[in-house]
Amino acid sequence: MKGFVLSEQLGMFGGDVVGFGDSDLSVRIIERNQANDYIIANHYSGKVYGLSYIHLGVFGASDALQGALQYGYAMNPASCSTLVVGTETDQYLELNRMHLSDDLPRNSESRVIAYSLRYIGKKHPRVKWIQSFADERCGGLGVVYQACSFDYYGEHTATFWELDGEYFHNIAMTAVNGKAGRRGGQLLQRNKERAVRHDLRQFRYIKWIDRSWAARCRLQPLPYPKRIPTNIEATQ
Repeated sequence: MKGFVLSEQLGMFGGDVVGFGDSDLSVRIIERNQANDYIIANHYSGKVYGLSYIHLGVFGASDALQGALQYGYAMNPASCSTLVVGTETDQYLELNRMHLSDDLPRNSESRVIAYSLRYIGKKHPRVKWIQSFADERCGGLGVVYQACSFDYYGEHTATFWELDGEYFHNIAMTAVNGKAGRRGGQLLQRNKERAVRHDLRQFRYIKWIDRSWAARCRLQPLPYPKRIPTNIEATQ
């Protein structure tokens, strides 16, 4: 199985598939706590997503942890079938969090995503498609997903609230009956007079692990969005 990382290669018993890559760059399963610590320290959101359940570390030539990807459910796990007809909750994933060190080589983002898809295809054969959103705060309109041949399914505007440098989805502000979350939502609601509202564009991308499932999607694929240069850039 060329490219797959086996547990026996890491000094463990069994030979189970635990990742994918090569000596220069690889993704491998890591513990949830290790992934969470990395994301909190490095991701622009500064927080983890509780519905992630596949945690992949990114390792460069030095074999030190230099990134993390976390896959799991969407915010409403059962919403999968409203987007792609007939999807069960174990047949899709969402890329909830990703961060890579700037010390990694150029184009590592697309390689890492491709490697993670190879691993998921091997270890989670029931997964038929993977969704991810490019956030306006990151810029780039999702070019890394374009490089990985994800299909683009349009954009929408989502409301976020900024409190003391941390961002919260609007669900945390509007949840009632104790459903706001013990830490984030309740903290936000207690301090809502200080929170700053941001309406941000979200760009939806889907990678079809099983291409035949694209016909089930309720949305139509669109041309990739392109960044429009400013007047100054256009004249340079």
